[in-house]
Amino acid sequence: MFSFLTSAAPAYHNLPPAQFAAGIRQAGAVLLDVRRPDEFAQGHLPGAVNLEVTAPDFGRRVATLDKAKPTYVYCRSGARSANAAGQLTTAGFAQVSNLLGGVLDWPEPLTTK
Repeated sequence: MFSFLTSAAPAYHNLPPAQFAAGIRQAGAVLLDVRRPDEFAQGHLPGAVNLEVTAPDFGRRVATLDKAKPTYVYCRSGARSANAAGQLTTAGFAQVSNLLGGVLDWPEPLTTK
């Protein structure tokens, strides 16, 4: 018997800003900013929770979130959030979406509140 190995597609969705914006408006959606706290303080999407993906306790902190809720992640350019999205799907989150281009491509104003 032969075994064929295929590379699995990411279990999360990469969304352009317009689709990401529509998704975060749905009831129950969780919005995660995975940048450093100093980056978050300079401006973030309204309603975002800051959980730094490079922090040693990232895995423990995301484990406290509801894995059944749609979860949207972003960073500055999309690289760190893609990493975080992969970790979230591995941890059992059912619906994970990553913002393509990060806040650099976000068309709306960021907030510092």
